[in-house]
Amino acid sequence: MSTPPAAQTLAAIHAWTRLDQAFAGLNRELQRHHQVTGAQLAILRMLDEWGEALSLQEMRDRLVMHPATLGQLVDRLASREWVALAADPDDRRRRIVRLTTKGRRLIRNAPLAGPIRLRYAKADPARLQRLAAAFEDAIVLFGLENYQPDRTSQKG
Repeated sequence: MSTPPAAQTLAAIHAWTRLDQAFAGLNRELQRHHQVTGAQLAILRMLDEWGEALSLQEMRDRLVMHPATLGQLVDRLASREWVALAADPDDRRRRIVRLTTKGRRLIRNAPLAGPIRLRYAKADPARLQRLAAAFEDAIVLFGLENYQPDRTSQKG
């Protein structure tokens, strides 16, 4: 295997660094002006998009998230009154999550940036396909294959 040219390697590292710094800047902005994290805001936007109250199990299935991770995110959102939690009338052990008026107001006021923006912004399908392939390449080129979450264990 030959070593890639230094200029291309450096350009790729710079591009990754700029992306990482942009995410950090977005998260600082969200925290400073809206007291929300990017992950929390993404959950709120998805709840708004789905337009219905959902059980935590339904949310886990749609988001492919670990139950504890999603539970902590939803609990934080509920503590800020951005979502309301209620017991499912059909099964009191299940919790139903519903977006509140306060949560909808946050969505309107917060910037639409990060991966969730792909769900709303018009983009050429071929460009999105190239982006997805580039992210898959990044996993391999960064040597991260062994650190990916196991999707079957996340369906909890």
